Amino acid sequence: MGPFSYDKFVSGKNYIGRKRECRALANLLSSGENVVLYSPPKEGKMSAIQNTLFNMKMSGEVFSVCTVNFFNVRTIESMLLKFGDAVLRSLATTADEYEQIISAHLGGTHFVFDRDRYQDYDEVVSLNWDADANDVYFMLRLPGRIAATRGEKLYMVIDDFQNLAELEDSDKVMRAFKEVLGERRLDGLGCTYIITGSRHNAMKAIFAKSTMFRGTIENFTVPSAEDGEIAEYIVKGMLLTGKVIEKDAALGVAKMFSCNMWYINQFVSICDSMTKGYITNALLMDALSMLVSVHEPRFKYAMANLTWHQVSFLQAVIDGVTRFTSADVIRKYRLNSSANVVRVKEALMKKELITFNDQDEPVVLDVLFKYWLEKFYFA
Repeated sequence: MGPFSYDKFVSGKNYIGRKRECRALANLLSSGENVVLYSPPKEGKMSAIQNTLFNMKMSGEVFSVCTVNFFNVRTIESMLLKFGDAVLRSLATTADEYEQIISAHLGGTHFVFDRDRYQDYDEVVSLNWDADANDVYFMLRLPGRIAATRGEKLYMVIDDFQNLAELEDSDKVMRAFKEVLGERRLDGLGCTYIITGSRHNAMKAIFAKSTMFRGTIENFTVPSAEDGEIAEYIVKGMLLTGKVIEKDAALGVAKMFSCNMWYINQFVSICDSMTKGYITNALLMDALSMLVSVHEPRFKYAMANLTWHQVSFLQAVIDGVTRFTSADVIRKYRLNSSANVVRVKEALMKKELITFNDQDEPVVLDVLFKYWLEKFYFA
């Protein structure tokens, strides 16, 4: 792929800028603070976590890491089994070890180690009955109990946490997580939780608007890398493949994509593949057209699933409107009424197309989607 990677997390020398912020995150984790990070997809959350943990390892800290992603969980039972599988595989390797851990730490629950299912389906933890509240609580305590028993430090990374709010009887899961995150500080369990989510508004509702997790977890925001750092990264990366791009052009790329490294790496990879020498302005525009064409199908799909009023509201956002309940705006964009404006706003936020900042100003969450709306859809 060359020097511009966008298909995996990055750390070490491939991680651009944000060193001070990563040190701040490391300080929180080292002191035992649970941390939550959330932002739209592909804005560098997991890269920040991986880079921070990498640096902590390099500085001599000893710990284990367990990662689980809840992107595809649909039931409480599937969530618990996926969580248990990740924990057991991170901290054990043999059937005897799996069985011993489940016996020692999940006794009195409906979790078992079934050797037949392990041999036939590679299933390291099974349920012999429907999961109840006790099962949820004991499973979520499992990493902390194991780490405390072994006298080890464990970081439990949970991605796409917001999906748990969509489960039937999700309150049962959220209450158990609240207990686990809170009790860690009381009984000295050796596990620290790092929770992330890529549905910005859904995560904000859980960890900012709700008070459920207040006092149990620290909200940490990963900023974008600086324009200048990104431009230098682009120039040096191009030189590695024998290409040349002017510093001003590289700065323009950083600004164009609002310092989103996922889009930037895709874009400059396209540029890199289109020439053997100098990166011209014409080539940059051709590369931008190619990038837009790659992502356009999902943009069209997003728009096809909007109502007429939602499309009108989105056009008002693109036009720079901030006061959506004013009579002039309602009339111009045919939004019917203030009550309808509120409903439309909430629907677009639930679809994770827009959010509102601290000044109650609308923000399109995907920078390339915003460009496509401006230059193509509403052109």
